[in-house]
Amino acid sequence: MKSALRRSPLLWVPSGYFTMALTYMTLTSVTAIMFKNLGMGNAQAAEYASYLILAYTIKPLFAPFVEMYRTKKFFVLCAQLTIALGFAGVALAMTLPNYMAVLVFLFGVLSLIGATQDIASDGVYVTSLDTKAQSLYCGIQSLSWNIGPIVASGGLVYLSGWLHKNYFHHDAAVFGPEWIDAWRIIFFIVAGITLAMALWHLRVMPDGAKADNAPTSVADATHILVDSFLTFFQKRGVWTMIAFAFLFRLSIGLLEKIGPFFMVDPVAKGGLGLSNELLGIIYGTYGLIAVLLGSLLGGIFVARRGLQSTLFLLCCAVNIPNVTFLLLSIYQPHDLFVISAGVAVEKFFFGFGSVGFMIYLMQQLAPGKYTTTHYAFGTGLMGLCMMLTGIVSGHLQQALGYVSYFSLVMAATIPSFLVTWFAPFHVKEADAAPLAAPATTQAASV
Repeated sequence: MKSALRRSPLLWVPSGYFTMALTYMTLTSVTAIMFKNLGMGNAQAAEYASYLILAYTIKPLFAPFVEMYRTKKFFVLCAQLTIALGFAGVALAMTLPNYMAVLVFLFGVLSLIGATQDIASDGVYVTSLDTKAQSLYCGIQSLSWNIGPIVASGGLVYLSGWLHKNYFHHDAAVFGPEWIDAWRIIFFIVAGITLAMALWHLRVMPDGAKADNAPTSVADATHILVDSFLTFFQKRGVWTMIAFAFLFRLSIGLLEKIGPFFMVDPVAKGGLGLSNELLGIIYGTYGLIAVLLGSLLGGIFVARRGLQSTLFLLCCAVNIPNVTFLLLSIYQPHDLFVISAGVAVEKFFFGFGSVGFMIYLMQQLAPGKYTTTHYAFGTGLMGLCMMLTGIVSGHLQQALGYVSYFSLVMAATIPSFLVTWFAPFHVKEADAAPLAAPATTQAASV
């Protein structure tokens, strides 16, 4: 009885995907707010946080090599232990004189370890569960991943502001080194959670099986990687599909880092002057709940109407509601209900429309000899777009101001509409094989 209980996916699927999401969101979103709190300008804060997406974008390049050695569980445990130690190291490093350079280096290393954790965790899921079980637990997998952003972008950001104001008694409206005290505690908390998850998974996570086509040598892994690239570019209409994967979320990439900055920047600088506590509640909790609800309804909508007939409408859902940030920047309302409603509307329709993007990659871009790898290429292109737009977003915002910048965000929706209109459908929807989406594809819903 005990052995059967230990093997239950309910013991390790939710905790595994929550830990993946907590790592990803802490590195790519929470750090941006931390940089901002410490006095860094929008340009640098957005740029540094966006660089941390790179490892997650290129992880298909080193995934075959992870498959070669030991068990997938071994890599999960090593990654989680290293991540826990790494975040504890971040907290300790914040007391050093030149702490910022050390933080950026540590975050870069942690992003590589986090990407490895994702590869191994997805591998445990895919090889430990049969197709029926994968489908059964897919909803739990997705829900568990999305709890991570709520804890990170909602709970941790809220707690940082509460500690800064109520425990350390600093002025929440002033950005600078005074924020170090609060953020050190946050990173110790993340380290503690990750360490607890590693110890839990040591007991309950299965080892994961070797994939049927797992490479046995570096040469074999290299051959598989090269062949997957060659077959990818041999797909019919591949360049149009690449443009779709890269440009569908162009405006979202420009909005992702600057949206929270706009919320916490002082009114005199064109922002809304919110505290970290309110940012955590409005942007990290209400917004993410709206994303989850939108994603659920979007999936139902596509299932009933079909993707080809709804894809352009889904693109409109992703892009047009971005106008709420333009309106918020013009009127700078003080009413929290109005601000919360604006964020919730944008996030709801983003979740609703983004379902179409993921399904298109599964049904049109991925099918073939290397279905999972080609799907990862598609999500990698999306991640590359998010990284590049994030890098330039802060610089553009500082040069233009919030009103003009959010006008630029609306102009950036045009390429998304064009690539969606011309997106090819060469595989009939009924013939497209089901594919369990890797958890980090859920990152796009944040």
